[in-house]
Amino acid sequence: MKQLMLGNAAVARGLYEAGCCVVSSYPGTPSTEITEEAAKFDDIYCEWAPNEKVAMETAFGASLAGKRSFCGMKHVGLNVAADPLFTVSYTGVNAGMIIVVADDAGMHSSQNEQDSRHYAKASKIPMLEPSDSAEALSFTKLAYELSEEFDTPVIIKMCTRVAHSQSLVETSERVEPPMKPYEKNIGKYVMMPGNAIRRHPVVEERTRKLAAYAETSPLNRLEEGSDRALGIITSSTSYQYVKEVFGDRYPVLKLGMVWPLPKQKILDFAASVDKVAVVEELDPFLEDFCRETGLDVLGKDVLPMEGEFSQNLVAAKLGGTVHTGKTLEDVIPARPPVMCAGCPHRGLFYTLNKNKCTVMGDIGCYTLGAVAPLAAMDMTLCMGGSISGLHGFNKARGAESEHKTVAVIGDSTFMHSGMTGLANIAYNQSNSTVIILDNSITGMTGHQQNPTTGYNIKGDPAGKIDLESLCRAMGFKRVRVVDPYNLKECDQAVKEELSADEASVIISRRPCALLKYVKHKAPLAVNKDKCIGCKSCMKIGCPAISMKEGKAHVDFTQCVGCGVCEQLCPVGAFESTGKEG
Repeated sequence: MKQLMLGNAAVARGLYEAGCCVVSSYPGTPSTEITEEAAKFDDIYCEWAPNEKVAMETAFGASLAGKRSFCGMKHVGLNVAADPLFTVSYTGVNAGMIIVVADDAGMHSSQNEQDSRHYAKASKIPMLEPSDSAEALSFTKLAYELSEEFDTPVIIKMCTRVAHSQSLVETSERVEPPMKPYEKNIGKYVMMPGNAIRRHPVVEERTRKLAAYAETSPLNRLEEGSDRALGIITSSTSYQYVKEVFGDRYPVLKLGMVWPLPKQKILDFAASVDKVAVVEELDPFLEDFCRETGLDVLGKDVLPMEGEFSQNLVAAKLGGTVHTGKTLEDVIPARPPVMCAGCPHRGLFYTLNKNKCTVMGDIGCYTLGAVAPLAAMDMTLCMGGSISGLHGFNKARGAESEHKTVAVIGDSTFMHSGMTGLANIAYNQSNSTVIILDNSITGMTGHQQNPTTGYNIKGDPAGKIDLESLCRAMGFKRVRVVDPYNLKECDQAVKEELSADEASVIISRRPCALLKYVKHKAPLAVNKDKCIGCKSCMKIGCPAISMKEGKAHVDFTQCVGCGVCEQLCPVGAFESTGKEG
């Protein structure tokens, strides 16, 4: 049956049809929906792991046990999982194991533009790259076959456009292969140096066999064209742009297996055309391979290294027709990213800004604390980087910074990679204050559960980690909980913990305002007779508050009655409507 399906949903469907039994992932846009969709199939055990390294190790364990497994993550998540990635290449697998990594060209929700194809080459693991949902499903099923045939994990590289666009797929029934027997094999699976050194030649031979497979694989296909003045080598969404611009005008070598690459097939293709262009987003991965084979190709000399491509960009750079479209008469103002109305982080960041704190930031919704008017963040690096960064900052500057510098980190991010940084503070006796922003969910990626929420991926009760007890067990004597809606309480806590001459943890706890179970108070309204137009309420950057005709105005459709603005108004102009939303 044919269905219109997201690329991510198609991967999940492929997992189901191929008989995958164990899925472990950490949410990361644009990969998140794969695991969310897979969790809808009762035949697949699915979980959110604390981080990507744990997810990959879990998937490997399931593969070792004899069941097909999967782990998914975004491109920066693969950095976290790099340690097991490079070694599982040496061990190989028992049952098939797939790793999905989703790149984010254009940085729609990421702190960098990273090209994950380099990981495939460096780790010597084959990588497939679908260009639409149909290929996402079929490549997933084929990946399990390749994994078991060549004794290797297989990486499937998605990207934002393929993951989040829809196309038709042909679905079929689930076929679950029998569990593979587990056999103890110390030489294969125990990667101490003496064993690992004997596995390396196995990996190199496997790469040679995969390269030979790539030459004849239907994953890499030649599409003929009428004009042989130019031939185009491409993959992923770039293939779609090429076909939309040129149709069948030029021959196209469409690569679905981007590592290892089919050297002879590429050389034969180049010999059949007058000139070769390589169209690929981000790094010149395919282009460099072509140049290493001795080919002179068009590539990054005309196409950009950064950002997403488009049909018009490809057309403009390679001589196609550029469609200008229609120009709007009115200029639409840009809408900067902003925390939601009622976001529990807003009051805390206002407090930090008010106290002129230096703030080491982290990855999550709360990164928006860096945006005006709050502007309460000095650094954001990576998951967990705030706590370790704070420790280093304070060790470098000493007393000068200890009493005015904090780290902020979300509950999910803390479980992901904040605990080791906190242990470092406790162990090396750093006078540092860490603020855990506990909104009871993994908010940035769309409300996934985590080890602190007490629920699993299906919403069923699960183990719950007590943050206060955990921090105390790690050696922190000063641990306190505040309500970020209470500005006075937040201000007092920040002042007291920063003034103390020992390490401390503040847990800012209030559930995300968008959670379905959260009951909001009645929205607020502004008494125009009381309002003096001082704009004190605008200092928190709430999207529900604006100025109209010199007076504050509340959009009741957004307001959740959190009351933070009330605490800032010097004349008490904010009043409850009495109508709960």
